Amino acid sequence: MREATRTIPDARGEATPTIVTLGLPKAPFLPEPRLAPTTLPPPDAILFAAVLGLVGFGVVMVYSASAVYATQKFGAATYFLRRDLLWAGLGLVAMTISVRTDYGAWRRLCYPLLGASIALLGAVLVVGARINGARRWFHVGPLSFQPAELAKLALVVYLAYSLAKKAEKVRSFTVGFVPHMIVCGLMMLLLLKQPNLGTAVILGLTTLLLLFVAGAKLSYIVIAFLGAAPVVYQAIVGTPWRMRRMLAYLDPWHYRYDVGYQVTESLISVGSGGVRGLGLGDGRQKLFFLPEAHTDYIMAIVGEELGLVGIVSIASVFAVIVWRGARAALRARDPFGCYMAFGITAMFGLQAIVNISVVLGALPTMGLPLPFVSFGGSTLVVDLFAIGVLLDISRGADPRARRSSLTVRPSIKIVSGNRKRPGGGRRITVEV
Repeated sequence: MREATRTIPDARGEATPTIVTLGLPKAPFLPEPRLAPTTLPPPDAILFAAVLGLVGFGVVMVYSASAVYATQKFGAATYFLRRDLLWAGLGLVAMTISVRTDYGAWRRLCYPLLGASIALLGAVLVVGARINGARRWFHVGPLSFQPAELAKLALVVYLAYSLAKKAEKVRSFTVGFVPHMIVCGLMMLLLLKQPNLGTAVILGLTTLLLLFVAGAKLSYIVIAFLGAAPVVYQAIVGTPWRMRRMLAYLDPWHYRYDVGYQVTESLISVGSGGVRGLGLGDGRQKLFFLPEAHTDYIMAIVGEELGLVGIVSIASVFAVIVWRGARAALRARDPFGCYMAFGITAMFGLQAIVNISVVLGALPTMGLPLPFVSFGGSTLVVDLFAIGVLLDISRGADPRARRSSLTVRPSIKIVSGNRKRPGGGRRITVEV
């Protein structure tokens, strides 16, 4: 409130106490005083239903694809079903926690989470369990944990925080492009040492996509692709088993009973299903023909038992998830939420595309599971936790709305006092 004083003399040099209040006329553009809502806006119901449907469908397909194998190896047809239900339950609890946590809290955990994930990626190379020639897992009793899944989420949080903080500096090569590529490159290098080419590819593509969305110059992204080409070439040619896998991708039937066995069995499985499939539970390739039928190649069993209709339906649900995720990003309340939503959505979309392409023989085998559908412990928990973050971002408006202060209409208040002033006159005070 401002106060202006002016002395107006009169004939007697005295003043009679008077108070006059003049209110400004009501302006049509001034809102009525009201309190901001304190209830949380609901998350995206369509996104939630799509993810929940995939999880439920995945539990059914894991049982269908693994029952015979589980009976032969563990003596119980429901061995993988029980474990998948356990991990799905833990994942839903994790999703509930993350959707009720304001995603802004991840700003403070950005660097600790990034440091922990890089440390775990390094530690698994030393003390991790070796399965099928790869060191990707920590085993703690009956449970296992794959640090690569945490690394994906940690990288997205870091990129979202850094890109939002740097704003226009993202267009700078040294400030906005190189630091992010160095962090991503370090994580990709550790993943390739496991080896885990599939996750490394997802991290690289997600990083470049986020940089493009944030405004990085297209020429920088092209330079990154050109710079990575010799590294990828050496990683393939310089590693005999990767070279054989690439040859099997180019001509799988020539290596039918060697490195191309898994790809050809997958193609036979999908081809056997036709348009409508053989019926749920009636697939034959899961009878010890198709390796990893309940994990990386579960989509081949979907194609065999539910046919083209099943494959298109699952692909359509993932398209819905990408659509709703992009919508949540565009409606986020701040750039940090926008970039994080784009990153999480890109991560799931790219992983689904790569997995389905591998099953159909369109890409070389990469050992990448199908999100929410394939059997996997830590993968399912971390994926559902990330979906909870995406659901929180989808609220759009500030989910922790504070009560706003009342809007006060300005007024003019004239106060005259009765005190004698030097030289006479009366005192008029105008308050606004």
